[in-house]
Amino acid sequence: MALTEAKQKAAAKAFAKYWEDKGYEKGESQKFWLSLLRDVFGVAEPEKYITFEDQVKLDSSTGFIDGYIAETKVMIEQKGSGKDLNKPIRQSDGSMLNPFQQAKKYITELPLSQHPRWVVTCNFQEFYVYDMEKPHGDPEKIKLADLEKEYYRLSFLVDKGNVHLQREMEISIKAGEVVGLLYDGLLKQYHDPENPETLKHLNKLCVRLVFCLYAEDAGIFGKHLMFHDYMAQFAVKDMRKGLTQLFRVLNQKAEERDPYLKDDDPLLAAFPYVNGGLFADEAVIIPPFTEELRDLLLRRASADFDWSEISPTIFGAVFESTLNPETRRSGGMHYTSIENIHKVIDPLFLNDLVAELEAIKAIPVWKTKEKSLLAFQKKLAGLEFLEICTTSLIRVAAA
Repeated sequence: MALTEAKQKAAAKAFAKYWEDKGYEKGESQKFWLSLLRDVFGVAEPEKYITFEDQVKLDSSTGFIDGYIAETKVMIEQKGSGKDLNKPIRQSDGSMLNPFQQAKKYITELPLSQHPRWVVTCNFQEFYVYDMEKPHGDPEKIKLADLEKEYYRLSFLVDKGNVHLQREMEISIKAGEVVGLLYDGLLKQYHDPENPETLKHLNKLCVRLVFCLYAEDAGIFGKHLMFHDYMAQFAVKDMRKGLTQLFRVLNQKAEERDPYLKDDDPLLAAFPYVNGGLFADEAVIIPPFTEELRDLLLRRASADFDWSEISPTIFGAVFESTLNPETRRSGGMHYTSIENIHKVIDPLFLNDLVAELEAIKAIPVWKTKEKSLLAFQKKLAGLEFLEICTTSLIRVAAA
């Protein structure tokens, strides 16, 4: 039973609400998973889709797999509400294993054809998802409270394909469509839309707007819909002024700002400083807005769209595709594929950083590990990279 995105979101919200204060391991686990599969993921007969309490013969005892989905190769280890999914629990043979280690013990006793691709440990409030293609990797964590927004991250329960990537692609394509509409609408408002300088200003303006839209959803600005609420106070004739003031403030550190700004416009004063130079050039020309453009920016691009779900890697290509080739050449906008990016950055520095992090994670003494992680974090914050002749580097790497 296929569900629309709207119905699936509503179902996930209702499911999370119903189970928020429940979680008795022995009496409610099966109901929890049957309801999740049926109500949120549209499995018509979930009792035929998932099995519970399958026996596993261990060395000196018998184990029971809490849940197993053969079709998508998912093993579930369920614990009661509030149980720490990282904490070891004493087993019948006296060993101390956390839920994931317990599941891995079962896996070793199963025929190879029944080995799961995914292991999910759950305590009703959280799902820890382990990809067995990366058996030593950290789990993805999904909170029940966030299920309305993140239900798609559990789609592997019913889908053999790469649903997460597909979801990111779908969201990113929608974002590209929004950017395309903004781009086309703004372009029409310029006096000389064919002028290469106009296109450079428009490209820079679009990048700034996309950053603001993403930042208000991803927590960079600190508050959801912060950009929307600030711009909503301006009428059409004042939209240019509002954006100009915002771009200026985003380029100012707190100590550089007008000390009376918070009295004049508390919404504007609440925005943080954005480093990196994105807002450093105040000379970007912003064209007049129309009612349609104001509605497009505030409603469709902001209030009705969640930019935090976007994959920057995929969106880069989609963003580029909204601009015609002539615009890209004139405006200097170009997107490099993730494959070619990694051909350059991995051997230059990323491989060494990953190896350093893995070595720190392997340190058995927690206080030593914590000290090393903090030092590593400080090192990352202090790294600086100079990009020179990127196009030439990419061509050499691709060859």
